[in-house]
Amino acid sequence: MIERSVTEPIKELGIYDDLKRAMGHKGITHITGLTDSVRPVFSYALSRNEEKSLRLFITYDEVRAREIMDICSLFGREVYYFPPRDIVFYQADLSGNLLIQRRMQVIKALNEWDTSYERRSEDLTVVTTFDALMEKMVPMRLISDSIITFRAGDTLDLEKTAGRLADLGYERESEAEEAGKFAIRGGILDIYPLTEENPVRIELWGDEIESIREYDAMSQRSVEQLKEAVIYPATDFITDQDARLGAKVKIEEEGKKLSGKLRKAMRTEAAYRLQTHVDEICESLVWHTAVNLSPFIGYLYEQTDTLLDYFGRTDAYIFIDEPARCEEKGHLVENEWAESCVHRIEGGYMMPKEAEVICDTKSVFGRLMGTRAVSLSMINLHHEDHSYEKEFSVSSRSIGSYNKSFEELVKDLKRYRKNGSRVIILSPSHTRARKLTDDLNELDINVFYSEEGRELEPGEIMVSYGNLSQGFEFPDIGFAVISEADIFGGKVRKRRKKYSGYEGTKIASLTDLKVGDYVVHEDHGIGIYRGITHIEIGGITRAYARIEYGGGSFVNVIASNLDSLQKYADRESEKRIKLNKLGGGEWKKTKTRVRHAVDGIAKQLAELYAERSAGKGYVYGKDTVWQREFEEMFPYEETDDQLKAIEDVKADMESGRIMDRLICGDVGFGKTEVAIRAAFKAVQEGKQVAVLVPTTILAEQHMQTFTQRMSSYPVHIEMLSRFRTPAQIKKTIASLKNGSLDIVIGTHRLLSKDVAFKDLGLLVVDEEQRFGVTHKERIKELRKDVDVITLTATPIPRTLHMSLSGIRDMSLLTEAPQDRMPIQTFVMEYSDEMVREAISRELARGGQVYYVYNRVNDIADVTARLQSMMPDAVIAYAHGQMQERQLENIMVDFIAGDIDVLVSTTIIETGLDIPNVNTIIVHDSERMGLSQLYQLRGRVGRSSRVAYAFLMYRRNLMLKETAEKRLSAIKEFTDLGSGYRIAMKDLEIRGAGNVLGAEQSGHMAEVGYDLYCKMLDRAVKRERGIEEHGDFSTYLDMDIDALIPETYVRNENIKLDLYKRIAAISSEEEASDMADELTDRFGKVPAGTRNLIDIALLRSRAHRLFIENMKVTEKEISMYIYKNATIDPTRIAPLLESFGGRMRFVTTGRPAFIYSVTDEERTGDGDTISLTSGVLDRMGMLIE
Repeated sequence: MIERSVTEPIKELGIYDDLKRAMGHKGITHITGLTDSVRPVFSYALSRNEEKSLRLFITYDEVRAREIMDICSLFGREVYYFPPRDIVFYQADLSGNLLIQRRMQVIKALNEWDTSYERRSEDLTVVTTFDALMEKMVPMRLISDSIITFRAGDTLDLEKTAGRLADLGYERESEAEEAGKFAIRGGILDIYPLTEENPVRIELWGDEIESIREYDAMSQRSVEQLKEAVIYPATDFITDQDARLGAKVKIEEEGKKLSGKLRKAMRTEAAYRLQTHVDEICESLVWHTAVNLSPFIGYLYEQTDTLLDYFGRTDAYIFIDEPARCEEKGHLVENEWAESCVHRIEGGYMMPKEAEVICDTKSVFGRLMGTRAVSLSMINLHHEDHSYEKEFSVSSRSIGSYNKSFEELVKDLKRYRKNGSRVIILSPSHTRARKLTDDLNELDINVFYSEEGRELEPGEIMVSYGNLSQGFEFPDIGFAVISEADIFGGKVRKRRKKYSGYEGTKIASLTDLKVGDYVVHEDHGIGIYRGITHIEIGGITRAYARIEYGGGSFVNVIASNLDSLQKYADRESEKRIKLNKLGGGEWKKTKTRVRHAVDGIAKQLAELYAERSAGKGYVYGKDTVWQREFEEMFPYEETDDQLKAIEDVKADMESGRIMDRLICGDVGFGKTEVAIRAAFKAVQEGKQVAVLVPTTILAEQHMQTFTQRMSSYPVHIEMLSRFRTPAQIKKTIASLKNGSLDIVIGTHRLLSKDVAFKDLGLLVVDEEQRFGVTHKERIKELRKDVDVITLTATPIPRTLHMSLSGIRDMSLLTEAPQDRMPIQTFVMEYSDEMVREAISRELARGGQVYYVYNRVNDIADVTARLQSMMPDAVIAYAHGQMQERQLENIMVDFIAGDIDVLVSTTIIETGLDIPNVNTIIVHDSERMGLSQLYQLRGRVGRSSRVAYAFLMYRRNLMLKETAEKRLSAIKEFTDLGSGYRIAMKDLEIRGAGNVLGAEQSGHMAEVGYDLYCKMLDRAVKRERGIEEHGDFSTYLDMDIDALIPETYVRNENIKLDLYKRIAAISSEEEASDMADELTDRFGKVPAGTRNLIDIALLRSRAHRLFIENMKVTEKEISMYIYKNATIDPTRIAPLLESFGGRMRFVTTGRPAFIYSVTDEERTGDGDTISLTSGVLDRMGMLIE
């Protein structure tokens, strides 16, 4: 930390001591003359104590709040942002969890600061915007009183605790996979607190807490033991039953009066709407189903707090950034809310008291004047709502940009040193900081590099690691801080990366399989899943999955063989699915046809891979200093997937073979950066790079990205597309031929015959599947002996990735970037009022809007209606039936900012990255699938602003269900965390088709995705010469209890998932791991479930011995051998002999080994399993 180096000189200012004294008195002390970047630094200097300090920074908008947070991060890690609630859209049924999560993290930090001196490990800084101070909030003492602490040894009533957690805003689920959820399974309570990185698992012995563990949400496995768990509410708006019932009475009375008045005024529609609104609120209050009760704070609490009250109990330093702009922000929020409320109250959408959720600007400043606050600005402006106790002026100025002129920097540094000034140069890259130090020392500027920093002597210049968007100078004390952005331009901001201590893997999941869904059985074909059934025969109970086939016939698939069952399609599937008939030859023919196709594609891919591997490619050298420097200038923290992909690409380039790598990841997951680094590496060795994209718009975007990233280096980049003039195109082609052009980015124009390269080293193809057949052929020619990187935004499933490993190099980017601005998601009924407000708000902040309307026939009418609502906005529409050129022109105008609102079908360009579009409104969202909503929502939220997604549904459709059912029906649209996995499914199948070709998509549809992957996996292994144990399944039936009891795992979906995973066990290690997981998640493993695991392990061993069918009864063990088994016939006789006459070999019909069980051997489940295991051990001699 370089805190002392930066803040100590500020204490030398003549007014510093007077300022400190003034801060000891109540009232606002005002300081002018401070630039944007110096204000947070100056505040730190004023509030540095021997003891730890608590600070509240108040600013005018979220973008500025983030800038302040970045500067504050120079001085400590405990820097939080407290976001304001969005009061205008409070009526949404559901909104995103992240906002509440961030608020609760601040509340937790404040509560711990206030109650526990020992927990103050370092300074605590909270940054917020002025409108957050205007909100009326639940009294802090209620939140403090509601915190639950669990300790080992305490007694616990599970049902009472479940009720308490529900009151605190937690939702009960079968698994606590996401923040704000809890689950109870037997004597285990799982809670995922909003304030913690990981969920906690509390295990009981009777009613006493036996252990508390932190666990990984994805794998559901424990990570570490804890002494206690402190659970904060899952909402900052907690209520109890008494408060809710009291509010219900008040709302009913007021609603009755108001709707009566409206009826008298003959406004029956508004009266009906208001009464419906009141009924829904009251139902929610009784059943505690409403997610958002904040508008009713006036009915629920006599007294309320504001955020300032939350700081009021502590000796906090309060700083107001640009008070005039904060005041302006306050008035803007007030006016917007007042205008919105007038429309809503008149229309019967809300009651007058619901408008009383904020304090006015004047009263907030009145409260601030009663604290010891400091306001900071550049110039002094007149204020209506507040006055200052004391005013001071400081002389500071920003460092002017050097525009990459090193000479100007050197000149200034010499002047500073001559004047005896102290200078700190900050760089966000350790490598660049050291290189800068070396470069300056070579030019006789005496500078030194320090990580920690120290107080500087006059005339000293220090280079250090740190991130500042703009430098500053205090001329009066001879002190300056220069940021790297001042020297080289551009903002650099590294993300703070969350670290998860446990790398869990998500359960390979069939949990989305529901009764009625279509399934594929490897031997019987497509049927309908009818649920898990337990069948008891002769006192022995076993679990089966019941599958219905054509003609009304059924098959019961024993639980130990569930891995032969795959999901095919949802029961709501739009296409008609034909069921296979049992015993018919149709399924066999289908499988054979698909197997031939799969063998063909595997052979083709393997040959292609072998051909490229055999070819001699250019061998690149190891990374240069420039490469390391260039990579460190990437303004974000790379994800693990990204780093792995970069590593793989470089390894390919540095090897002797020709690279052919597919990089797959959603828009914004960092594919382009991987390609940029490879391109930079190639250019350094004199090679040319071609980047091929399917559309002109994408070419434009790539051109901007590449140019921006390489602006500090002598790399020549040009573009070939229809946006270029003939003269420019001619010049670019000539530069490619003579080698003066390093990187060319272009559409299919790049594939023309007149385009030739002097020395092409790397070809980057973006979304290859979108090129036509002719273009694909030309790409094939181009890629013959050059390194190729193919980028795709359609997700490729990990299973397919695994199947193709060894014959197709792939890198998957599945990890979303950490610090992308959250998308505030609102699910709400359609209303013109809401649409008008959502669009107005986005346009008011200079942004643009996507309006998704998915019906081409009346899209023009919808656009016209929007235009009449928003006469000043520029609104256009686009759909897939337009001519390509016309559509492209509209998109170009939209990107250029000439169109404010684009009404579009779901064809919104998938690869496009338009940072200025931060609101998306989806009309009739209930008609869309989860994956569509997920993709659409991802089109916004690509900048430093908060993005909004409004998923609108038609009220009359939803009103038929109760409030609770309605919420659960659309909840998945907002909880895109868990829904994400299901949403990806159909996208992945599309992605698989892109990798393997359209023809293979058809084959995939015939047998189902999972079975197709299984068949492909086998085919690839055969091509690679990896020994496979034949294309057959092993069935094992054993006369012992084998099931997961209802009392052990109650949730049907989780149980099915466990059955399937147990059936797939193939080693002792996996069996042991499954037993550990079951114990961890559900408690002690019952005997029947333990048997299930043992049977799965025996079945796996039997498969390796070519046993196709195995039946274990109390009298004998029958083992039927696979017809193509590769066993040694000469060993059969010695095997039979070793069993002393108790084993016989039957050759009539299907060959089988039958072992007769003796009376002594028939004494219990454990003995049956160990006896069968012993028999299989000896059978091993047949294949040794």
